[in-house]
Order: sequence, then C-alpha cells, then structure tokens
Amino acid sequence: MNLWGVNRYCNSDDNDNSSIIIWINFISFRNHFKHIRQTTAVKMAAVLPLLIIVLLSKVTGHEVDNSSKFPLVVSTWPFLEAVRAGWTAINGGLSSVDAVVEGCSACELLRCDGTVGPGGSPDENSESTIDALIMNGATMEVGAVAAMRYVKDGIKAARLVMLYTEHTMLAGDQASAFAISMGLPGPSNLSSTESMEKWTKWRENQCQPNFRKNVLPTNSCGPYHLKRDSNVGDQCLVDGFCENIRMKSSHVDVHNHDTISMAIFDKSGHIAVGTSTNGASFKIPGRVGDGPIAGSSAYADDEVGACGATGDGDIMMRFLPCYQVVESMRLGMAPRRAAKDAISRIAKKYPTFVGAVFAVDKNGTHAGACYGWTFQYSVRSPSMDDVEVFTVYP
Repeated sequence: MNLWGVNRYCNSDDNDNSSIIIWINFISFRNHFKHIRQTTAVKMAAVLPLLIIVLLSKVTGHEVDNSSKFPLVVSTWPFLEAVRAGWTAINGGLSSVDAVVEGCSACELLRCDGTVGPGGSPDENSESTIDALIMNGATMEVGAVAAMRYVKDGIKAARLVMLYTEHTMLAGDQASAFAISMGLPGPSNLSSTESMEKWTKWRENQCQPNFRKNVLPTNSCGPYHLKRDSNVGDQCLVDGFCENIRMKSSHVDVHNHDTISMAIFDKSGHIAVGTSTNGASFKIPGRVGDGPIAGSSAYADDEVGACGATGDGDIMMRFLPCYQVVESMRLGMAPRRAAKDAISRIAKKYPTFVGAVFAVDKNGTHAGACYGWTFQYSVRSPSMDDVEVFTVYP
C-alpha cells in the first residue's frame, strides 16, 4: 500500500471519484498507523523491564551478570578455612585487598601444611623466615616482604609496605623492624617444636638434601668451600653439562612447599592477590623465593584477570609465570590455555621442575595447570554453598 496515495489522488484530474478515493486511503492509513502504534507498544512493554535492569546495574557499579559470578575467591591448594575467611570478608563488604589479607592471615594462623606462617620450613640454621606479597589489581600497587625474621604476620606486613611506603619490597631484619615499628607484634621466635625436630633429622642425615652446588663437601654438612678445580662460568661449554643442570631433581614437593596464593574479586570485579609462605625447607639463609615477587607467585590486573602460583620458586621466578598468564589472557587466550602455556615454558627448560598455576579471567572463568605433581585449587563463588576444590593433573 502507498501511504502517500491521498496526496497523489488529490492532484488527480478525476474529480468525480477523488472524494471516495481520498476517504478509502485515509481509512487505510489510519488503520495501518494504529497497527504500528500497537506493535510498538507491545515491543516497548517487553523491552522496558530490561532497560530498567540495565540502568539499575550501571547505577550500582557493575554489570548484571556479575551478580552471579562475583564476589569470587580462588586459592592454591585445599586451604578451605583460608578461602572461607576471604569469602566472609569480601561478602561482608571489605575491599578485595583487605579480604586477601583476611584469607592469607587465616592460613598463617593455621600454619597451613607447615609451609605458611611461623613454625615451618627451617633454613640451614634452623630458623623460619617469612615471604609475602599483596597486589592491588586496580592500581597495580604492590607491597612485599622477603626473608623477614621475627614477625609472624607476613601478609599484614606486606600490606603495610604497600600502604605506607613508596617501595615495593622490604627484606630481612629491616623488613622486621619496619613491621614492628608500624604496630605488628614482635620480635618473636618463628621456630616451632615441629620445625626444630625436622631440622634435627636433616642434620642427622648429613644435611641432605640441600641447595648447594659446585662446593665441597658434597655429602655432609658444612662449612662449605668452592671446588678448586671447577670453572663454573665456563662449564656450560662442556657438552651435556647444562643438560645435567636442567635434569637435577627438584627438592620441592607437595610435602615441603605449599605457598598460599589467593585471588579475590569483589562484587564490582576489582581484584587483589596475595601470597604467604615460609619458603623451602633447608634453604640457604637469606634465600628469597618467588613468594614476594610480583608476576611470579601472583599477579592481577582488573582489566584482564589474575593468577596464583606455587611450586619450585627458585625456578619459577626466572619465568614470571603469573605475569605470563595474565598477559596471555590479555591477548585473548582462555584461562586454561594461558595456564598451560606458562607451565610448558618452564618445563621445556627444566624437565624435572615441580609447580602449578591457577588462572582467572575478568569474567570469573578459572582453570589450572601443573607439572611434576597433582595440583588442587579452591574456589568460592555465589553459586556455591561452600568452598569447592578442583583437581588438576599433570
């Protein structure tokens, strides 16, 4: 039908039929317009509720589908009480940074697997020290402490570094002094009956295994000195020598090194990550692992997602696996593929290394990858009644 027929026929030379034609076309036009109005009204009635929901979601600061995904807590290992503490904090309205502190602090207090908090992983001198990190994925601020002595609250000390200094990391006795000056309890003896018994047995076993190389003696406790006939700097020129280095067995396994690495998304999708560990058992005094290294043990960016890692930190920190995971997701990789890619890069160079990562994108999709052991990570989301543990096989 031509809706402009009225005008066309009004200009016609056929004056006798013009009134009838004009009236018929007017009726048709009116009925068609009425149909359009009714159809539009039906469509608007269906669309209007959706528009209201979208507008309300914008006002409250998050997208509609985030309500079913966030808040979200993800952590290495089945540290259930730590994840519950983080969930309670973030679901109760604390920031993602403060919720990470609550979660990791719970693990420090519980001395999760003897490798988090005080009283575990003695070094060669029997002393326990603390490494910890916290990172704000919205601002990219980082606070960390490394080889911290005499202060048991590693994650709280890391937060103090982030909030009250322009630095990223403090280490050793100076980190301890700073933490105590800012109100944390100390100095305290971080050893425990269990850690001292573990150290005593290690000494009775001629200090084996240990982290020394290219030194004498090789099968007993020190003092150690250099091998006089070793030209360490040139030994990689010898055929097969570098391959032997890569094939050397790792001293790290699930029984002596379980870093907690935790990522928490708040209801708006803002992310924080944190780690805490007392390091590898029988490490050389002064050793710093991957725990306080941003990009190695953990990394977060609100625009992309987050990652947490655990395992042989001395190897993993050379590859910054969590930075790799987040940047791979930024380029479009799914979390599972990004996690596997980061782990495979390490395994290619060190076939006997032991380690794992979890990856979470900004939409809350999570996955894990591991090498040399079976890995588990824990998750709590709004769709879960309690913490759920996911198992990843090498």
